[in-house]
Amino acid sequence: MSLKVLIVPDKFKGTLTAQAAAQAIAKGWQRIRPEDALELLPMSDGGDGFGEVISAQMGAKAQPLKTVDAAHCPCRTKWWWQPGSKTAIIESANIIGLAQLPPGRFHPFKLDTFGLGAAIRAAAAKGARRCLIGIGGSATNDGGFGLARALGWEFLDHSGSAITEWTQLHALHRVRRPKRSRWFASLVVAVDVQNPLLGPQGCSRIYGPQKGLRKEDFPLAERCLGRLAEVVKQELRHDYANEPGAGAAGGLGFGLRCFLGARMQAGFDLFARHAELAKRLREADLVLTGEGAIDRQTLMGKGVGQIGQWCRQRNLPCLALAGRVLTRDTKGCFTHAHALTGLTRVEEAQAKPAYWLRQLAMRAAQDYNRRLSPEAKACG
Repeated sequence: MSLKVLIVPDKFKGTLTAQAAAQAIAKGWQRIRPEDALELLPMSDGGDGFGEVISAQMGAKAQPLKTVDAAHCPCRTKWWWQPGSKTAIIESANIIGLAQLPPGRFHPFKLDTFGLGAAIRAAAAKGARRCLIGIGGSATNDGGFGLARALGWEFLDHSGSAITEWTQLHALHRVRRPKRSRWFASLVVAVDVQNPLLGPQGCSRIYGPQKGLRKEDFPLAERCLGRLAEVVKQELRHDYANEPGAGAAGGLGFGLRCFLGARMQAGFDLFARHAELAKRLREADLVLTGEGAIDRQTLMGKGVGQIGQWCRQRNLPCLALAGRVLTRDTKGCFTHAHALTGLTRVEEAQAKPAYWLRQLAMRAAQDYNRRLSPEAKACG
């Protein structure tokens, strides 16, 4: 019996984009079940690949951009423009992302979000009234300080001298507004985590180590971001440090709220609305999803976990394909979860990711066929 299969993976970080992952899964699945009708729907919940995914759904076109990366090295990148709705789409990972830098070369104390300012200015100059920005995958931990400086905000110490590095924010005394602080009628920030800015669950302690922060760096990072939050609360009357998502992207969520008047939204919800996901699920018989690693975070609200939960609510079978499955508790989200590590070594999978993901999709299709067979049903 032929099925309508919706293939909706996220990126396999560091190896495959969401689009490339969807294509690899489709090729493998079709080798075993050529009669099925496949629909490819690459997804992003706000991190790497956000721009390509959302722009494809909205029919937006890429716009070239010259700016600097998180280390202030010149870079050529892009943002996306949809003229009909006057909407700009910005992916911060394209500009200040960890993947844009040589591994281990820069400490987060030497990185900031300054380069994003050029994208904001370009979108505003184009006439954008609405801006969507995905902020996952950043290399930074500056609370949006660099971006604010790029857009004209001044951060001054007790002597009135300008603070130019975020690790000097412990000396912050005053914040001075620029002439222009509102750039769009609507600025929506797609976040993929719900962490606050500070504390045990804040950006420095939870995500800082992925970017190079060491345990001994935490006190200075907390002191600087804490002082930023304190002065912003006193001078701007913005008390956003404990908002869910304030700690996203090293506190960039906090900075966008305070300095650009942004509204935060779960990246998966933004994707689901633009992709008309509910409608597509109603029309599907089976869903295939996946990402690089399925772990506890996947099951606690990340995009792939949300796909599984939406399917479960609709009694729709959902198979997950991943590089690694790092938790045993996948039944709450997925009908079955398959890992590349069941086929080959991690190093081999990373060297030939598309090939091995095709092989995994073939195995998943074979397993699905076995479960559909009369003999399997009789035993079950």
